[in-house]
Amino acid sequence: MLEILSYNFFQNAILAGIIVSIITAIIGTLVVVNKMVFLSGGIAHSAYGGIGLAIYFGLPMLLSTSIFCILVTIIIALASYKNRKNLDILIGLTWSVGMSFGIILADLTPGYQTDLMSYLFGSLLAVTINDIYYMGGLLFFIFIIIFTFYRDILAVSYDSEYAKLRGIKTKFFYTLILILSSLAIVISIKVVGLILVIALLTIPIYISSFYCKNLLSMMIVSSILSIIFTIIGLSISYQFDISSGPSIIMTSSLCALVIFILKSIKQ
Repeated sequence: MLEILSYNFFQNAILAGIIVSIITAIIGTLVVVNKMVFLSGGIAHSAYGGIGLAIYFGLPMLLSTSIFCILVTIIIALASYKNRKNLDILIGLTWSVGMSFGIILADLTPGYQTDLMSYLFGSLLAVTINDIYYMGGLLFFIFIIIFTFYRDILAVSYDSEYAKLRGIKTKFFYTLILILSSLAIVISIKVVGLILVIALLTIPIYISSFYCKNLLSMMIVSSILSIIFTIIGLSISYQFDISSGPSIIMTSSLCALVIFILKSIKQ
């Protein structure tokens, strides 16, 4: 195993995995606390439309998919903030239309040969240095947002009505959290793919919720857990020549299952 650490592609994979682990842990905490998991699922699958646009027009994958997802997210946020009655229909539409749009564009692209499965289940070993720069920039941006608006985000996450009475712009922070989640989802495509991204956003947070009592501690513990799961999953992927995304998710899922069983026995 140690000899592969000398290869640039594996070093890139580890670095990208660590960065994405921190991002998804921070944003995943906000997604879970704000009960936005279903919304994030719709955004994740609609991201395929952005991938299709990037393939068809030859655009940078992460950048074009991020812009596409932000536009979809804003539409969802505006439509769902006050009226969540038909939210499941809206998510279903964005989910199916986004994926269909992306697949059609990929099919129409002349001479396109790349395997679409890599976007569904991830391809961490294919991460480039430019991808890492983008991920690092996003992580820095998220740190700034959390540091600047932590108290407001905390208030909105746990009691939006009270936050509104205090004069906090709850609609703005609701939309901001969704946009950040969409960006986290886009960069997670490289690690675990669109199909498994929700697991990456939620499993470490689920585990940390047993031991943490506040938002900040959940973010920190979830980040550590996510990094551990990613490194172990990547090692298993290399040892047994299997896909890295499913390996990471299975590692975290087994850990969550063990902790759930132990907690159930103690009760």
